[in-house]
Amino acid sequence: MGVIERFKNSWNLMKELDSGSYLDYGSSMPRNPDSPQLTSGNERSIITSVFTQIAVDVSNVRIEHARVDEQGQYLETIMDSLNDCLTKEANLDQAASAFRIDQVLTLCDKGVIAICPMKYKGDPLLGDSYEVLEMRVGEVLEWFPKHVKVRVYDDETGKKKEIVVPKRLVAIVENPLSPVMNGPNSTLQRLIRKLNYLDRIDDAASSGKLDLLIQLPYSVKTDTQRVRANKRRSDIEVQLKNSKYGIAYIDGTEGVTQLNRPAENNLLSQIEYLTKQLYNQLGVTEEIFAGTASEAAMLNYQERTVKPIIRAIVEEMDRKFLSKTARTQGQKLYYFRDPFSLVPVSQFAEIVDKLTRNEVATSNEMRSVIGFKRVTNDPNADKLRNSNLSSPKEEDVPVSQEGGFSQNESSEA
Repeated sequence: MGVIERFKNSWNLMKELDSGSYLDYGSSMPRNPDSPQLTSGNERSIITSVFTQIAVDVSNVRIEHARVDEQGQYLETIMDSLNDCLTKEANLDQAASAFRIDQVLTLCDKGVIAICPMKYKGDPLLGDSYEVLEMRVGEVLEWFPKHVKVRVYDDETGKKKEIVVPKRLVAIVENPLSPVMNGPNSTLQRLIRKLNYLDRIDDAASSGKLDLLIQLPYSVKTDTQRVRANKRRSDIEVQLKNSKYGIAYIDGTEGVTQLNRPAENNLLSQIEYLTKQLYNQLGVTEEIFAGTASEAAMLNYQERTVKPIIRAIVEEMDRKFLSKTARTQGQKLYYFRDPFSLVPVSQFAEIVDKLTRNEVATSNEMRSVIGFKRVTNDPNADKLRNSNLSSPKEEDVPVSQEGGFSQNESSEA
């Protein structure tokens, strides 16, 4: 088809859509109403930087609807609507990575989330024959024995709606780091309270109020003495206002007491201490934020923070979004952490070589670790063998059911 034909048959967005009336589009907002909104206090720069770092790193972990073998090893990706939600588009407003960021930001902020399938192919209440077509992140409001009340965005109305849903239909994920982040006396909550207090002090200082008590050499009991005291207070205020450096004088028989003494509260040192404690408990360092962390620091952070969160999310979605029939057929939600983000390519290749050469893992097991399809046309790919030898040993046997990596082990390599 030539250029002229292509333009002749083209559909023009600006011409075909009438922008003159928005009456049929529903309610409008200047921003996406379903984007995560942090609780007051959690939007502080220190807290936001921690939440965002964790959310972005979790979003880099690939989650797929996969088929696994009897040992739980990855065989292939199942290309269906659930996998599309996990890898491409979770809903009309969010791509897969944005959806995972939403999950983690809300999880860190609230301590628990409900991943709500909004549309199905088939009825999940009638049997096992169903597929998840669309999902969103909901906020858990109330708990019942077999139901939860959630607030979730409804794209039909453009507003968030409160609904009560069966627990078995939604993936309810609790923050595995809640004792550090969400408990009332957790390090994070204590830090937030200190930051709020610091803000109140800053607001008072910026308002120009000194919060002083003036001790006068006489008692203020009569109206005449009260007028005299007010005049003395006004005199000091005028002195401070007209002074270039904010200096005033008082009589030798008078005294001044300042109510707020931020320097005496050691507030900044407490905030610094709590921030350091929070970083230590989450395995976070300044170098991780700057992208200059060592391999050991990154591995510690991935193991202590990223891995527990991604595992909690995947296990709960696997439990709720795959039917028992699907699981018996070898279906599983499988996550892949990019090994090249933890160690350099050369070092990872050396690790793989050592594991296969020393007959610790097979070639197919190592391929499963990084999400590559298993080799099916080479029987040696499932054998423990030294690749440096010209031929495999006679005692080499296919990997037994006890010999393979589990989902979690394969994801840790």
